[in-house]
This record gives sequence, C-alpha cells and structure tokens, in this order.
Amino acid sequence: MTSPHERLRDLGLTLPKPPAPAAAYVQWRIVGIGDGRSLLYVAGQISRDGDQVLSGRCPDQVSIAEAAHRARQCALSVLSQIEAAVGLDNVVEMSQLMGFVLSQDGFGDQPKVMNGASELLIEVLGAAGRHTRAALGTNALPFSATVEIAAVAVVRSPLT
Repeated sequence: MTSPHERLRDLGLTLPKPPAPAAAYVQWRIVGIGDGRSLLYVAGQISRDGDQVLSGRCPDQVSIAEAAHRARQCALSVLSQIEAAVGLDNVVEMSQLMGFVLSQDGFGDQPKVMNGASELLIEVLGAAGRHTRAALGTNALPFSATVEIAAVAVVRSPLT
C-alpha cells in the first residue's frame, strides 16, 4: 500500500505552503474524541495558485471544468493544513467537506465543481478520502475566490 505522500508524487503534485489565516481565526483545530482519535477541523481554504487567488464566478466567468480544477487546488490546501496539523499518514478518514462555489444566478451544478476536490482526496488518501459533502452556491466569497472548502477529518490523536 502506498502512502499519501507517494500518491501525491505519483500524481505529480506537491502540497502548497499552508496559507496563513486571512482574519481572526485559526487554520485548524483538533478536538479529541477518545479511543486514540481526534476530529481535525480545517478552516475554509480558498482557490489559489501560490499566493494568487483564483477568482471568478461560475459558469459565466469561469467554466465548470476550470472551477473543478480550482476546487482541486482548495483540496490541496486542505491537505497541506492536515499535513501541518498531524501529518497525512495520520488521517483515518475524511468526514466532511463543505464547498462553496461563487455562482452566477440560476447556476446549479456546484456538485460537478466540488467533484474536483472530492476526487483528489480519494486519489491521495484512498478509501480514507471518501467523505460526506455539501456543495453550495453563493454570490460572494472572500477575495472573490471561485471556490472555498472547509473540511473535517478523523485523525489519529496527537493528544494521546
């Protein structure tokens, strides 16, 4: 069985530097749940390439395919936050993604956009990457980002 780091390498991907908070919050929080496990809450990660925010409304300014790629970038940022918090090897399972897509009025294909993130998590984490998900459309996101994703993961507890 290959590790998440090996899978990232095989996919030709590297984790970005974990972005710093943009306001008065922390990027992740660990809550012990017992039995050597914790919940890891990851704050919303916006679509970016390095320091550049990937902005634009879907589908009139950004295609569904490009928005899905941007959701994938968000998932890489989620993974970088997990790596910083506990290490990818300590992920037991991804529990939930909350995805927000900057959407044109009447647009309803947010699940297609969010598939970019969901598929990446499964590619990198295997079965542990499967999760529940919400895919919501909104008329505004921080910095006009196309996508923002928050996550919850069950991890081996660093608190024990």
